[in-house]
Amino acid sequence: MRWQDGGVLIYKILLPSEWAEFQAAGRFDGSPFDRDSGFIHCSSRAQLPGTAARVFGEQPQLVVIAIDACALGDAVRWEDAPGGSYPHVYTALPVEAVSGVHHVAGAARVDHQVPNE
Repeated sequence: MRWQDGGVLIYKILLPSEWAEFQAAGRFDGSPFDRDSGFIHCSSRAQLPGTAARVFGEQPQLVVIAIDACALGDAVRWEDAPGGSYPHVYTALPVEAVSGVHHVAGAARVDHQVPNE
């Protein structure tokens, strides 16, 4: 999705502990699943509810970050996966690329609590 200055936003769903570590380090190197995959799994805004339900369905609290994909340049690749083409990030996420932070009360609330930016 494009936002005000023409950038493209992609989204990463984090556990609150991962967000705290991200803030402390100034970067996010990925979850264990991301590291095993060789890239950081992200979603478009339209894909967020499905990703949240599929991967984080039992988590009571989530942090959804909006990321300026243009700030990551060629490190973002849209690749086919079950259910569509998803943005995969082949570098650590710098905190400077985060353009929005949304604290969400569980996967079922993602679509209601994350705006279409």
